[in-house]
Amino acid sequence: MSQENNPSDNPGGGVGVTAALGFRASGIAAGIKSTGLADLALVVNDGPSRAAAAVFTSNRVKAAPVLWSEQVVKGGELDAVILNSGGANACTGPEGFQDTHATAERVAEALDTSAARVAVCSTGLIGVRLPMDKLLGGLFASVGSLAATAEAGADAAEAIRTTDTHAKTAVVERSGYVVGGMAKGAGMLAPGLATMLCVLTTDAAVPQPELETALRRATARTFDRIDSDGCMSTNDTVILMASGSAGVVPDPCEFAGAVEAVCADLARQLIADAEGASKEIEIEVVNAASEADALEVARSIARNNLLKCAFYGEDPNWGRVLSAVGTTNAKFEPDELSVAINGVWVCRRGGVGEGRELCDLSDRHIHLVVDLASGSETVTVWTNDLTKEYVHENSAYSS
Repeated sequence: MSQENNPSDNPGGGVGVTAALGFRASGIAAGIKSTGLADLALVVNDGPSRAAAAVFTSNRVKAAPVLWSEQVVKGGELDAVILNSGGANACTGPEGFQDTHATAERVAEALDTSAARVAVCSTGLIGVRLPMDKLLGGLFASVGSLAATAEAGADAAEAIRTTDTHAKTAVVERSGYVVGGMAKGAGMLAPGLATMLCVLTTDAAVPQPELETALRRATARTFDRIDSDGCMSTNDTVILMASGSAGVVPDPCEFAGAVEAVCADLARQLIADAEGASKEIEIEVVNAASEADALEVARSIARNNLLKCAFYGEDPNWGRVLSAVGTTNAKFEPDELSVAINGVWVCRRGGVGEGRELCDLSDRHIHLVVDLASGSETVTVWTNDLTKEYVHENSAYSS
């Protein structure tokens, strides 16, 4: 079961990060955003387990919160995650790292724990110091608002939005336990995660090494396979925490599947809400010699601006697909390539196939299949079209 900010969908009463037992959350307006909208979220694990794992951006330029959280998560346990929107705290020098440390210290003080057990996440404009008086001033209000309710989970998801048009949450239920999560992201969606913050929670009793394995497998197959514009963020963070409150020790494979299902749901929501997007494009590369080949081809297509513009104009220009495939090092023979757009094989064996006029691109979803005829591996990557609204969003964005 998945949900998008709809408390009634979950019989347990929680939404997103509060769907699993043992977690409380809050989302408030601390004044970080000039709009006055919610901008500070807090997620707390009440245990009995505090096991945690995380993955971060592979960008060599990392925001201060990423550098901090990379260190604290090495301990394998977290009591809380504090997240702010309205400022990325990236490229802010030693002072920015001190701001992150001060944030963790203030949260730890309020929760009677150690700063070394508090992860920090930020999102927003790069190169600007956070208004620490407002952020720190709002922390005790965040703690005071903590609850395990549906409203609290929804509030937390709302507070981490930047250019997102709506909050994003998901829940998957298994036998006796739940995995839930929230995410934000609408632009700079590219491998190395996305321009995203994501917090996942589960009430299953899962050892930290299993959390780590499940999370890395899930992100590699979901968040790492959405590619909106080829731009990698400095702040990407995905954190998974286990409370053990359900008292269930799940089968590792089943648990990994549940985590992947939540991540897949959230990833689809991210690409659907990509800045200015009017099309969601599913790129399926089939019959590749290896998974790496299929992934390289899919990424090349996803980042082809000419094709993305064509799909915005509802033009099934399959020549641009072959052009993108040809820039890769994947194993294939040009005269064996075939392409289908929404079920119409417009290209067969490197040449003209069915008439492109048969392609109906009026629907928001476009399914593109590229057959490399070189093996048996398949990979799917999601992207979106390139629109005038995307250009406007990214020329006007300043908060």
